[in-house]
Amino acid sequence: MVVIEAPYGDAARARHATAEFLARHCPWADPDAVVLVVSELVTNAIRHAGGWWRLCVRAVQGRLVVEIADASPRPPQPRPPDFGGGGGLGWHMVERLAGLLEVDRRPDGKTVRATWLGPAASAAVAAPGAVAPAA
Repeated sequence: MVVIEAPYGDAARARHATAEFLARHCPWADPDAVVLVVSELVTNAIRHAGGWWRLCVRAVQGRLVVEIADASPRPPQPRPPDFGGGGGLGWHMVERLAGLLEVDRRPDGKTVRATWLGPAASAAVAAPGAVAPAA
């Protein structure tokens, strides 16, 4: 598991730690997609949620789970993209790249959770009741 928290980390450190975790624990994951999601979610927390954030990356039961907690209870709001450099692309990319995307709101903030299924978990979802072969 990787846990990084502001102010001790920044988006670059979050990307690097995520890439290292993927190489060791989730070689099946698309590192470009996952690292981009982490980068966008951390950047959104810095820009739109007061700056404090906590990243947690873990592999659980054949799934990759990325969570970014921040201090704003407001859920992410998609904005119209501004292709002239004004932003608005990040949340749309996160929605497309994450396998499953959830937002858990709390009075003191929220957690955005992106989950990707590994090969064994994907096979189990595709064939309910089927038993995935032992590794």
